[in-house]
Amino acid sequence: MTEIREIKLSTPRMIARIEGAIGWMIFNQPEKRNAVSAAMWQAIPEIMDAFEADPAVRVIVLRGAGEASFVAGADISEFEEKRSTPEQVAKYEADSDEAARRISESPKPTIAMIRGFCIGGGVGIALDCDLRIAAEGAKFGVPATRLGLGYGPSGVKRLMDLVGPSHVKEIFFTARHFTAAEALGMGLVNRVTAEDGLEAYVRDYATTIGQNAPMTMLAVKRTVAELSKTSPTADIAECDRLVQACFDSEDYVEGRRAFMEKRRPVFKGR
Repeated sequence: MTEIREIKLSTPRMIARIEGAIGWMIFNQPEKRNAVSAAMWQAIPEIMDAFEADPAVRVIVLRGAGEASFVAGADISEFEEKRSTPEQVAKYEADSDEAARRISESPKPTIAMIRGFCIGGGVGIALDCDLRIAAEGAKFGVPATRLGLGYGPSGVKRLMDLVGPSHVKEIFFTARHFTAAEALGMGLVNRVTAEDGLEAYVRDYATTIGQNAPMTMLAVKRTVAELSKTSPTADIAECDRLVQACFDSEDYVEGRRAFMEKRRPVFKGR
């Protein structure tokens, strides 16, 4: 029987579990469709520290608790309290950026196991992983234009590297939900499997990867990362300025308040 070990974390909203060669990172806020709170972002580096320090862990799988959602974005209910001033936005962005960096730069292969909703920040987390495997009923979307918030160039580039410029624009401009079949067609996910067979499929996939040479996989992972870097001619500072302008805008205030009041936002472009 495979030994199961739980890792003690700073928040119960994240679960870290080691089963044989697989490290499971579980987003544990099912009552909010596993929307990621500030404390959850902060716990991700803790989890990665534990998994990366354990030689028994060969593959890391990210999933959501329950059956309804992988991750339905950031916990927007916190935004008024934790993401409304420039200082708060900077702290929140630093924590979420560090969490993303730790997932994307992990020396070990990472897999997003996607069931149900994968929205906003959930798409970002999935993009941070090396591979994405979805159930047939999964739904994908990035609702940034419904909230008036800015989406950083690094996140846009990760998405564009997978699906191409035209699909990036469609995803952002429409802010609609895409099916698993559409996500597969765009290249957003690697595989789609039956709803009731998702976990077994991912476990088998992870086991196959875990039996392969870690140093070879690390070399490929690092090489792909280097070949995917942004051109030095890109004006990233201008991109950052435009993103900050979104967070400084009246539309961002309107977007988050409309979400909390469960109404359609009325944006004014300022």
